[in-house]
Amino acid sequence: MSRRLVLPFAILVLGFAGIGLGSFLTLSKQAGAPVPSIGGPFRLASSNGGEATDADFKGHPFLVFFGYTHCPDVCPTELFQMSQMLKAAGADKPVKILFITVDPERDSAPVMKQFLSSFDSRIVGLTGTRAQINAVEKEYRVYARKVPSANGKDYSMDHTAVIYLMDKQGQFVSAFDIERPPQVAAQDLEAYL
Repeated sequence: MSRRLVLPFAILVLGFAGIGLGSFLTLSKQAGAPVPSIGGPFRLASSNGGEATDADFKGHPFLVFFGYTHCPDVCPTELFQMSQMLKAAGADKPVKILFITVDPERDSAPVMKQFLSSFDSRIVGLTGTRAQINAVEKEYRVYARKVPSANGKDYSMDHTAVIYLMDKQGQFVSAFDIERPPQVAAQDLEAYL
């Protein structure tokens, strides 16, 4: 190596070492960072009849997904993928998925029961008054708003499409990735059972 290249090469090596050390320190700090406060108490009407509270789902991990029955594509697709994951996990796995409506004006418990009949029976629909749903959306940091149609006679809902993984104590673990083969998602979920 010529003398002209020694200094630039040494600077390059030191630069990479600095970037590596900086990345290590940053990731080390993040690993110990507190998990954000997501989730909380609720009392809502269940698609299975009666009321359901957050306490009903503690003791086993559960997933929470916000959507609505009139959703044209994202909600049915996510629910289908979650059903496939539950099938891959096995019928004996004690895991529930909560499908909480962002559209309680149209999504009564019977409407949700009918809608969810096409998916795995471990998916429970939850609804309530607008005030109850607003409170749960706030607890889970969910964004949702009505979007009127062009003709003004109907509307759709813009909303957060995150699947929340909650542990056995009902504490938020992380966002759960359902966009992968069902067996892989089921194995990931198995670690929390």
